[in-house]
Amino acid sequence: MSVITVLGAGAMGSALCTPVADAGWEVRLWGTWLDDHLLDAVEAGKPHPRTKEPLAKGVKTYRSDQLAQALEGANVVVMSVASTGVPKITEMALAGMAKADAIWLTSKGFCPDEKGIIEQLPTAIRRIAKENGYDQLPPIVAIAGPVKANECAGRKPTATIFGCKDLAVAKKYATAACTENYAIEYSDDEVGVEICAPMKNVYAIALGIADGLEEATGIPHHNLKAATFTQAVKEMSLLGQSQGAKMETAFGLPGVGDLEVTGLSGRNKVYGVRLGRGENPKEALAEMDRLEQTVEGVPAAGLAAKFVEQHASEIKDQLPLLAAVNQILESEDLPVKDVVAKAVLPRA
Repeated sequence: MSVITVLGAGAMGSALCTPVADAGWEVRLWGTWLDDHLLDAVEAGKPHPRTKEPLAKGVKTYRSDQLAQALEGANVVVMSVASTGVPKITEMALAGMAKADAIWLTSKGFCPDEKGIIEQLPTAIRRIAKENGYDQLPPIVAIAGPVKANECAGRKPTATIFGCKDLAVAKKYATAACTENYAIEYSDDEVGVEICAPMKNVYAIALGIADGLEEATGIPHHNLKAATFTQAVKEMSLLGQSQGAKMETAFGLPGVGDLEVTGLSGRNKVYGVRLGRGENPKEALAEMDRLEQTVEGVPAAGLAAKFVEQHASEIKDQLPLLAAVNQILESEDLPVKDVVAKAVLPRA
């Protein structure tokens, strides 16, 4: 039986345990020092506080001081912590990760190095490994797509994508982890999958703004939301292509699919709704932090803008929605409807 160790006991990490356990893997779930209360709940037989679903039967849990035990003999290691925690957890887990056959990555974001160069997460993980004496890591499989953690944990029909530079590796693990309810598409477009993963969180904020405008005024803004969705997909595709990704990746599960589900629900959309209702960006974010509702799209927006400046400055003017989201996040009192509309409505 293959052993898989999931690093991060939050919503997505715990949810992923369900399909892989159903697929016959031995599953270990390791929690960081921030996850103690989550592990307390599931170890007591209660539903996971984030997904409201029980942890899959047979999953072994490990606390933050049991990392070595959790990684011992693991065939696959899954990085499933918030993007800001990826560098630290990578350094802590490198010895075990280097011995695995593959690293799976569900974390979504960008990562700055010590010089301020913004990297995609797989690039950052490989760099950190090399800096710590590990010149070779096993292949990284980027996991993205329209997966709500609670539905995945509850065995609702779910489609996701495994992206790896080695197509055979992506296919191998897509085959090994699929279940009746957890269907996996595979691709060799790691870059495209990893561009869409954080960018859809950024653009979901803009989609939420349209819904918030309706809540504030009682008047639907469906046309604005549709135009915003269209522009978001276009920008994900353009940015991906600038980095060597396939154009069509943004029009599949990691782009259109994930943007759809994130724009319907999720923390980034909820944050956008708050802004559309007229809340102050910083105050709204602080309140969601208090509620333990991490809004990944906020740091991703600023890092994405820097990423474009450093790696794709030639297309900067073709990404007006990214600029609009950052403008809104950095201001105190902007007419958000006008800012978004200017970015997404076509002009002759």
